[in-house]
Amino acid sequence: MKNIEMYYHKKVLVLGLAKSGVSAASLLHKLGAFVTVNDQKPFSENPEAQGLLEQGIKVICGSHPTELLDEGFELLVKNPGIPYNNPMVAKAERLGIPVITEVELAYQISEAPIIGITGTNGKTTTTTIIDRMLNEMVAGKSLLAGNIGFPASAVAENATSDQWITMELSSFQLMGVTTFRPKISVITNIYEAHLDYHKTREEYVAAKWNIQKNQTKEDTLVINWDQEELQGLTRKTAARVIPFSTTQRLSEGAYVQNDQLMFNDEVIGSREDILLPGEHNLENILAAIATVKTIGVSNDAIMTVLRTFKGVPHRTQFVTEFNGRKFYNDSKATNILATQSALKGFKQPVVLLAGGLDRGNEFDELMPFLRNVKDVVVFGETADKIARVAKEAGTSVHYVADVEAAVPVAYKASQPGDVILLSPACASWDQYRTFEVRGNAYMRAIRALTDEVGK
Repeated sequence: MKNIEMYYHKKVLVLGLAKSGVSAASLLHKLGAFVTVNDQKPFSENPEAQGLLEQGIKVICGSHPTELLDEGFELLVKNPGIPYNNPMVAKAERLGIPVITEVELAYQISEAPIIGITGTNGKTTTTTIIDRMLNEMVAGKSLLAGNIGFPASAVAENATSDQWITMELSSFQLMGVTTFRPKISVITNIYEAHLDYHKTREEYVAAKWNIQKNQTKEDTLVINWDQEELQGLTRKTAARVIPFSTTQRLSEGAYVQNDQLMFNDEVIGSREDILLPGEHNLENILAAIATVKTIGVSNDAIMTVLRTFKGVPHRTQFVTEFNGRKFYNDSKATNILATQSALKGFKQPVVLLAGGLDRGNEFDELMPFLRNVKDVVVFGETADKIARVAKEAGTSVHYVADVEAAVPVAYKASQPGDVILLSPACASWDQYRTFEVRGNAYMRAIRALTDEVGK
């Protein structure tokens, strides 16, 4: 960790805890700051706040009192999930108090160079593939951090100059950076998302684009060349641009030619060797190849990962093959676009499990992607809406109560050679606390099915 003095005896407010807030508060305390933590959860129900108090950090819990900001704070470190129209954040900005997120702190102390990955879809998968390819080359070469579940500042504390920090970054995190400068930045794609937080698409795109704002010609920007919007944005970066494309041959960058994975006209390996299914995952893979080839990772290391990587949990994750059926868990598909991407990845007949929270939208956009879907098993608040589209597409429909009940019904409707795919196209909150809980319920139901049928 770099021994920086910029926070010594500075009065800093950490707003919101969770993992990143705890790490930020602890780090700032070590750096000599006078830290106050403010969290909505009551102190008696807040083990994180209790632990920080034991370190000697001032803790205020149970509400966000705006008058707290009258105490002369010089910096506010905000949990990424707290929007900028929050009264505390809004008042801090009116008072001229700088507002940052925890990834800014991580950059300031890190001895290791950073690979920053953002985008609307594919961030976690791309981040994981890059990390595995680097570690396949040299064990311990990469450390995962950021939105993938490992607080960036905690990882940066222990990273060394001969390692890389492979950091997944959300738009929420990137809105709160000032000096953050990854050595390599990656933008997988940009679609319309999180408008409840960002209010406009322009603000959302600008937040993503922050990933490269401090890069220079000595740094690299890996970007999706299949999106004209991103092509246009590259005219505004100082970084060296390395493109990737699933649809066109490139003079420089990563692409596919004659079913071969290519980088700068060099054959990396065969597309047939990729274990992870889906055109959207091919996009993620090419982004990863473009990234690691600039670092010097060997083709052997790249292909070893691609031949064995089954996917990130709940993201078109291969679960098992049983009696000729392949089961996939795509519980992270909480919108129509994600389910479209998953369905595009399969040429085999599919039995689709879908449904969940009703946000008021219809599902007609799914219809063109149901050509290979022989049956749809629907559940949750949107069951009728998805069933209507499936019936109009000529697909058989089965109603069930929930994901657990869907698995035996899907199996009964399937044949050897079919794919059984959970890709709900909806958030989980009508029946399950998170998409992870929903995906785990699906996998437990598969185990129960295989145990019962296999008797």
